[in-house]
Amino acid sequence: MIKKSNQVDILLYNTYRYLLIIAGTLFLGFGIIGIIIPILPTTPFLLLAAACYVRGSTRFYTWLMSNRWFGTYIKNYREGKGIPLLFKLITIALLWLTILGSIYFILSIIWIELVLLLIAAGVTIHIIMIKTL
Repeated sequence: MIKKSNQVDILLYNTYRYLLIIAGTLFLGFGIIGIIIPILPTTPFLLLAAACYVRGSTRFYTWLMSNRWFGTYIKNYREGKGIPLLFKLITIALLWLTILGSIYFILSIIWIELVLLLIAAGVTIHIIMIKTL
């Protein structure tokens, strides 16, 4: 027979694991959106997903790390390999296309436009400074 305190511990542990799996899946979703929308970063969210999965589910972590798209991001980051040149160029082009399109078609508040331009410039500099694979 299992003691009541052990049952509570098991319940808390399982709840903790499920919350980590849910958080990991949420971060993975943000990472996927980041692949499509260049304003949202991809790698930090995939790293957060991996961190959640490694503590919550070995199966999910193994799947993420062996995935041909997502696992590559994480492995290249962890090994300090960098980003392929084509990916850098596409990311920067989509970033500026999105920012300039938003400024031209949607926004009319000058200070928000300036903030977006500064963010785009900062992200561009960051991407350029990352080692090229």
